[in-house]
Amino acid sequence: MANSSFLFHYYNHRRLSASSRSFFFIPTTLALLTSLFILLYIYTTSNLFTYHHQHHRHIRLKPPLDSSSIARSTHGRSIPISVQNGSINLYTNSQKGAPLVEDGSDGNVGSQRSSRVPFPSTGEFVSYNEVFHDKDIFLEDYKEMNRSFKIYVYPHRRNDSFANALLPVDFEPGGNYASESYFKKVLMKSHFITKDPERADLFFLPFSIARLRHDPRIGVGGIQDFIRDYIFNISQKYPYWNRTGGADHFYVACHSIGRSAMEKAVIVRYNSIQVVCSSSYFLSGYITHKDASLPQVWPRQGDPPNFASSKRKKLAFFAGSINSPVREKLIQVWGNDSEISAHFGRLKTPYADELLQSKFCLHVKGFEVNTARIADSLYYGCVPVIIANHYDLPFADILNWQSFAVIVATLDIPLLKKILKGITFSQYLMLQRNVLEVRKHFQWHLSPVNYDAFYTVMYELWLRRSSTRVPLSASADFNG
Repeated sequence: MANSSFLFHYYNHRRLSASSRSFFFIPTTLALLTSLFILLYIYTTSNLFTYHHQHHRHIRLKPPLDSSSIARSTHGRSIPISVQNGSINLYTNSQKGAPLVEDGSDGNVGSQRSSRVPFPSTGEFVSYNEVFHDKDIFLEDYKEMNRSFKIYVYPHRRNDSFANALLPVDFEPGGNYASESYFKKVLMKSHFITKDPERADLFFLPFSIARLRHDPRIGVGGIQDFIRDYIFNISQKYPYWNRTGGADHFYVACHSIGRSAMEKAVIVRYNSIQVVCSSSYFLSGYITHKDASLPQVWPRQGDPPNFASSKRKKLAFFAGSINSPVREKLIQVWGNDSEISAHFGRLKTPYADELLQSKFCLHVKGFEVNTARIADSLYYGCVPVIIANHYDLPFADILNWQSFAVIVATLDIPLLKKILKGITFSQYLMLQRNVLEVRKHFQWHLSPVNYDAFYTVMYELWLRRSSTRVPLSASADFNG
């Protein structure tokens, strides 16, 4: 009896053990098979495993394009730029064993190292002759924008206690942040304004960050509270904000303080259209395609000069303070070069003369990705060289920056001369010809001129208008 009990227990235990093994074996096998399928999928759709076995990998970029979309398109790798047969070309070459590191956010050149070798001798080239992504579509849409686009501006009176920040300035704007004041001053007198909010495509929030910054009652520390209270007040007084949560509203700011101005009104940052000069897509406060890049322009008087290319004897020019690791690297490498004039501190010669005598003019990231140097370069007919990773370039929805500028990743500063001298004279003429064609888009006028900065910013806003209007009955509470 004891033996039979022992045998029953033994075989029953064996049966349970087998069942337990089956219970764990089946899901484990399924998990392994699933992992193999995932790895196979990655292998066939990604360059993760084939990266080191490729001699060349060609990237065909599509618009819109910004100053470091090259790096984005290739997972942090930089693409040198050259020009051949009258067209600008981009190509990559993988270097075996080189590490792949994403660009850093702090502007540290060392953290932005990517896998790259100098220009390859062969490659599939991509032409960028046209300054517009699609000129026919742009011209057709531009006419429609001029005909139908309407903006409603929240009204304020001259006796308003903050009229200085809410109404247009009563003088001609100037200085580094003039774009913000120019836009509002010209907009308020334009045919785009409607007094009927039901006809409006967009609603303009007219506060001026630059003016609030210098108002002793507000100052830098009080801007966030002012914006929060302003949005709350219009949401209580008018129904227009609430019906879309501010998605059809926009504001314009050129000073970098505008980026932090929305800290206490985050609904503006995430819902509304931000038209700002500090347009870095790496920053969480800026949302590419929803927001728009405002060109930073230091206004110049008179018609821009047409200085012949043959009279431009210097290869490249830069002047500015050393306020970023990128600029520090530039001065370190090229500060004593005879062909690339890289200066910091006060210039001994007029700034305009340096721009006129140089073939290429360098826009190098400082505190922010943006400066007025791009507009300066274009005004004086100098081909801009953009060394500012993560810069969502102005009017990138419209203009093909590859056709009139040279874009260099910050890690390629040591290769700068090789990149620029790889561009032949005939190819440079194409670049400069396109510079002269696009520079009208980077000029402000008190009486706007077709296709100038004001009209081009308006076109960017027109592209971002909503195709449907929400009826007033669909209003939502501001705090909800």
